[in-house]
Amino acid sequence: MWHLSDAETEVMNITLSIDEKIVKKVRKIAVDKDTTLTAMVREYLTTVANSDVVEHRERVARVKATLQRVSRDMGPRSWTREDLHAR
Repeated sequence: MWHLSDAETEVMNITLSIDEKIVKKVRKIAVDKDTTLTAMVREYLTTVANSDVVEHRERVARVKATLQRVSRDMGPRSWTREDLHAR
């Protein structure tokens, strides 16, 4: 499955304003998980972006399934374009 992180060619630095207490707490959590605050933020944002891609694919699949379910074979066409537009 394609993920947005697979297409990543450049890394963009961003600045976030986050409460200092939260940053300190999350840094401790990151150390316990043998990672960094930056890696945790990157993983979270990647997950959010990828879930949007997955949700879109699921919506498209549901629409296609619905169209297949409600579509009917109308048989051979017995009319021409001219027949439809004749006045």
